[in-house]
Amino acid sequence: MDRLKDAIVPYLTQKEIKDLIKKLARQVESEYKDQEVVLVCPLKGSILFIADFMRELNLPQRVDFVKVSGTKGQTGAPVKIIKDISLNITGKHVLIVEEIIDEAKTLSFLKSRLMAANPASLKIITLLDKPARRVVNLKPDFVGKTIEDRFVVGYGLDEGEIGRNYPDIYYLKH
Repeated sequence: MDRLKDAIVPYLTQKEIKDLIKKLARQVESEYKDQEVVLVCPLKGSILFIADFMRELNLPQRVDFVKVSGTKGQTGAPVKIIKDISLNITGKHVLIVEEIIDEAKTLSFLKSRLMAANPASLKIITLLDKPARRVVNLKPDFVGKTIEDRFVVGYGLDEGEIGRNYPDIYYLKH
């Protein structure tokens, strides 16, 4: 935390994050009852969230990982799959598990790509939703917390690969 300590302000504590995850898990359990779900984790930022969410979710589940090249700061840059899922999701209930949604360009691409595999259902769960930054019409199905248009780090979220390991979430000072 030393490299960013003077540039961050506390936003969500570990306990608040855990409470959001519990709330999300109960919502997903209510939606899917005892059905199996396939959790798809876009790397790298969602890794801490999905690990905690999986442990909290009381449903039969499988997990897979995908890495998609982003478009952040690159107008017109194509989105590409770097690492695709390995599970067959045809006929399965799929949840894309995101730590944060802002512009949603990359997520929209991923959603379309996964829909092409004909899942029984495909929904999006996010710990943090930042709709003020949205450039694509995409609305997550399960939201832990809606946040204002500020940059956050910690709990998987980074600033130049720094901060992912912080147990709390912080706003980056302007």
